[in-house]
Amino acid sequence: MTSVQETTEAFALAPDAQDLLFREARTANTFTDEPVTDEQVRAIYELIKWGPTSANQQPLRIVLVRSAQARARLLTHMSSGNRGKTESAPLVAILAEDLDFPSHFDTVFPHKPQIADAFADEAVRDRSARINASLQIAYFLLGIRAAGLAAGPMTGFDHEGLDRDFFPDGTLRSLVVVNIGKPGPGAWFGRLPRHDYDTVVRTV
Repeated sequence: MTSVQETTEAFALAPDAQDLLFREARTANTFTDEPVTDEQVRAIYELIKWGPTSANQQPLRIVLVRSAQARARLLTHMSSGNRGKTESAPLVAILAEDLDFPSHFDTVFPHKPQIADAFADEAVRDRSARINASLQIAYFLLGIRAAGLAAGPMTGFDHEGLDRDFFPDGTLRSLVVVNIGKPGPGAWFGRLPRHDYDTVVRTV
């Protein structure tokens, strides 16, 4: 059996940074009222934008829900179990996939912008947007943790209703709503078990 010390020493990343990002990090369910600034979100994005995506397509789009009016609209789409914590979080972000990502290849893949033709088929485009935006969502959650904040990602909401409300032109499609802030009292549920290595990894 591999010890925690052995796994800690396997990385170039310092043990306290490993803990911050993974071992001690938790999904927050309550937050303090300390605000999350635009500068913090910008710093998070400027870090996580370097995470890889297929053909550098970068389909993630982030909508910061800051106004009281937008928050009220968002709450109508959240499931009952997620509504209260979304109402009280310092910042809420809608994380969406941009289905029009091929139009940006001249900027993000300038050496071969014609790769956009590979995504002419709607099913291919939709699948690629979903996979790669999901990768970027994971980077974003780790970036939140790296900034000393906690994230509460949720998929329990009316996706179609939210999209009609916030993205009526159909170009963006919501994937995750995430609450962001400093964790408050009783923020954590008990730590749930994780699969062990032999359950997840096999060699062929």
